[in-house]
Amino acid sequence: MTTTQPFEGFPAEAVDFLAALAANNERSWFQPRKPDYERLVKRPLEALCSALAVRFADRGLELVADPARSPFRIYRDTRFSRDKSPYKPYASARFPLVGGGPGAYFHLGPGEVFAGGGLYHPEPRVLAGWRRLVASGDPAVHAALDDPAFVAAFGGLDGERLTRVPAGFPKDHPDAELLKLKDVTFGRRLADADVRSPTLPDLLTDLYGTAMPVMRVLGRAMGD
Repeated sequence: MTTTQPFEGFPAEAVDFLAALAANNERSWFQPRKPDYERLVKRPLEALCSALAVRFADRGLELVADPARSPFRIYRDTRFSRDKSPYKPYASARFPLVGGGPGAYFHLGPGEVFAGGGLYHPEPRVLAGWRRLVASGDPAVHAALDDPAFVAAFGGLDGERLTRVPAGFPKDHPDAELLKLKDVTFGRRLADADVRSPTLPDLLTDLYGTAMPVMRVLGRAMGD
């Protein structure tokens, strides 16, 4: 059984490697540099996931972090895409709620380093559940979204929206902006110094902990 190295921060060269990959997104460029990818990006990301698993357990956060399952593969699925670039020029990981559903997210890429979560491109059934929950007037929705700590950390929800209130709901509904959401997500940019620091797991745990009420509400929406 392999053991994961302690998380010491992402090397400064990690983003440089991903930027070079974006400019040379070909197998002939990546394959001889795969050891660099594993050293600079893959293993530190796995170490971050291991560190988060410990902190989630210590804090009682019902999020799953696993160095084998949380990181997304760098290889793109090009079967149904016009873009045949074989690799993602970024590293990312997802930490779902225990039992599945919405969760937290971490993203590391050139000029795009952030932490967030929610429901990205949810299935129509799940999006319908969210809209029913909002329309029901359940006070838990605004208790979570309007919590000052969540607003201070993430500024609120930032997902893509429809231009009009979806069919079946009053156009003048007081929560029209929530009903228009197509992606029910939230996010916050991180500084380069944050991701290079061994304290990144603590920062992420604090941020995700602040967003737990929102993720729990979204989990309810999935079950409706």
